Amino acid sequence: MLAFTNAKVFDGVNEKLRNATVLVEGDRIKSVTDAPVPERAEVIDCGGRVLMPGLIDAHIHAYFYDLNVNRLQHLPVTMYAHHAANMLGDMLDRGFTSVRDTGGADYGLWLALRDGLIKGPRLFYCEKALSQTGGHVDMRHQHHHHPHDDHVVMCGCCFVNPLGVVVDGVDSVRRVVREQLRRGASFIKFCGSGGVSTTSDPLDSIQFSDSEVRAIVEEVENHLVYCTAHIHPDRALKRAINLGVHCIEHGTLIEPDTARMAADKGTYIVPTLAVIAGLAERGEEFGYPRESLDKLDRIKDEAVERLNHMKRAGIQIGFGTDLIGAIQPMQCIEFGLRSPVFSNFEILHQATGMNAKIIGAKGQIGQIVEGAYADILVVDGNPLENLKLMEDDGAHIPVVMKGGSFHRNRLAA
Repeated sequence: MLAFTNAKVFDGVNEKLRNATVLVEGDRIKSVTDAPVPERAEVIDCGGRVLMPGLIDAHIHAYFYDLNVNRLQHLPVTMYAHHAANMLGDMLDRGFTSVRDTGGADYGLWLALRDGLIKGPRLFYCEKALSQTGGHVDMRHQHHHHPHDDHVVMCGCCFVNPLGVVVDGVDSVRRVVREQLRRGASFIKFCGSGGVSTTSDPLDSIQFSDSEVRAIVEEVENHLVYCTAHIHPDRALKRAINLGVHCIEHGTLIEPDTARMAADKGTYIVPTLAVIAGLAERGEEFGYPRESLDKLDRIKDEAVERLNHMKRAGIQIGFGTDLIGAIQPMQCIEFGLRSPVFSNFEILHQATGMNAKIIGAKGQIGQIVEGAYADILVVDGNPLENLKLMEDDGAHIPVVMKGGSFHRNRLAA
């Protein structure tokens, strides 16, 4: 048994810190207590530091190695698998003990993490994201042609790439959703609008028919899980919310009335500011397509302001970064980018307790509470007062524990 003593505990849900001892037994938190430390416990003296839950990033792409998606689909799986190992190890170093991959990650990556073949956070995955033909995550450039397009796609079979699967029609959508869930997906992600990184789809387009979206919602609810949708434009947001989609990724161009609708319906939204800032700063340097940079220009100055609509409406907001390829080291800038709109507590809650709720793991991760996984950070200072402590890639986090095992412990005697 381990005992974290002399700690100021941020539990991931409540703003007020509690002076307490946190007992860990096996991979779980045994108790958060004021009682004396059991004699048999190994003591970790936190020295008055803040102890908090491990961070959760609810929007990553572990297999997104190259910023140019037209090139990514031609790489062997070994290349983006090695990228994933490096990326996930870096995230754990920064204090992210759980991540939700929203397109690409699979059972093999989950298994490698579980069995300790690679170091990284706890992984929640959807398998491949669903895209209509010519939609977001259909990585084919509109001016590129391959015989595959005639001999396979035109006969009605699916086109597959490292991040997604291209599928059309209600029956085909149902089959693919069921197959993803058979493979262990804990949720389903589909693309409900145009996107920035793909070159062939207009940003403002609405993707998938109403009947196809209803089929996705029905299938996941029958399976007792949820779906989330990549969406930027407001009119696509309205439609998805009305059709019962449970969660929205990005929501970048949301309007006030749509924000109120999302709040009333209980639709979660996971904004992703870091990827916008990272691509604006370094996208051209790393080969981001010209078509994508043009679309980025349309949203890069809107994203932070639209968060105000979400906050005023009372939407339950998650924390995601969506960082890809060479810009993935910029993960921690997400904290500061949200600061003009949200309080330090709100941002830390988004990255812990709220994300756990969105992912469907409330009480298991994102909280310092009895019975939860012992995913624990100890921070030099109080991030509720100084959020910059979370922006320095783990430099101010001497202890990172995942599932009761130390990834880092600089407090050890």
